[in-house]
Amino acid sequence: MAANALIALGEEENPLTGKKEVDLPQAKYVIDIIGMLKEKTKGNLTDDETALIDSLLTDLRLRFVETHKRLKEEASL
Repeated sequence: MAANALIALGEEENPLTGKKEVDLPQAKYVIDIIGMLKEKTKGNLTDDETALIDSLLTDLRLRFVETHKRLKEEASL
């Protein structure tokens, strides 16, 4: 799922098109699903698994904000 978020953020090539394309609504959707899965599995994961999901979500959320900011700046040029 994280790979899908990275594709939607334009950080990895879309395997269907071979291009890097940004789709912020799709990226947000995937990140939100990972967040929901974190909540649904709370108490059922090891400490390492919880730390991995926390780290992954933090990274994806930061990348989302950075991409959103970059696109907003590019649009204002």
